Amino acid sequence: MGNTYCILGGCIDQASVGVIEKWGRFEKLAEPGLHCFNPLAGQFLAGILSTRINSLDVKIETKTKDNVFVQMLCSIQYRVVKQNADDAFYELENPREQIQSYVFDVVRAVVPKMNLDELFEQKGEVAKHVLEELAKVMGEYGYSIEHILMVDIIPDPAVRKAMNEINAAQRLQLASVYKGEAEKILLVKRAEAEAESKYLGGVGVARQRQAITDGLRENILNFSSKVEGTSSKEIMDLIMVTQYFDTIRDLGNSSKNTTVFIPHGPGHVKDISNQLRDGLMHAKSANLDGN
Repeated sequence: MGNTYCILGGCIDQASVGVIEKWGRFEKLAEPGLHCFNPLAGQFLAGILSTRINSLDVKIETKTKDNVFVQMLCSIQYRVVKQNADDAFYELENPREQIQSYVFDVVRAVVPKMNLDELFEQKGEVAKHVLEELAKVMGEYGYSIEHILMVDIIPDPAVRKAMNEINAAQRLQLASVYKGEAEKILLVKRAEAEAESKYLGGVGVARQRQAITDGLRENILNFSSKVEGTSSKEIMDLIMVTQYFDTIRDLGNSSKNTTVFIPHGPGHVKDISNQLRDGLMHAKSANLDGN
């Protein structure tokens, strides 16, 4: 139900207050409810004010300390103070324009002292300055400033694009640092693994050579015990010839080698044959002498 009134009486809605005049002068404030007036005595209802919270959105264009033009959207929530409704009714003809003017004045005095980054970080400080100034000024006119919110800060589109590019470049730089650190760690680990592999390979080769030496020693001892009269040198020559032919056979059977050049010829074969024959003849002579 809304506010209704006539010359003789009126009904004032909840969250509203009426202003009653007598012969053109303010007499009193009327609480919500039904009221009767005496027009013969010059009493009548001059007006009704709402005590609900009102919201006013103000868009301000200003520039920062680093010469960046921005648009700021400020939301002001205000209301009429019930006890001072007569001041609000008589003092201000258009309170919204008055509030907007003070917001412009305060914001354009505070924001030029901040850089753009500081403005984003300290927009609450700007709202605090606006609230303090408005509360002081509008309180004299019967208005209470409840809240002030800096809803949005909109820089120039070119500035926003540049800020995004700077942010993207910084993130790419950070990603490059992390990528470089990762590659460094990978190279270090790979070098450590290669060093460990070479070390273990060397240990394996040393053990292999030790095993070959032990095997040759055992073969020489066995051959000497079974074939009397043979020297260690002769047995070693025979083993070397056998190893020579085994090596040639392994090279020929290997699928990874297509062509292999080795110092081999008739002279080498003859030398090997002579050494092999001499070894066998010495072994046979030793057996005959033993019989």
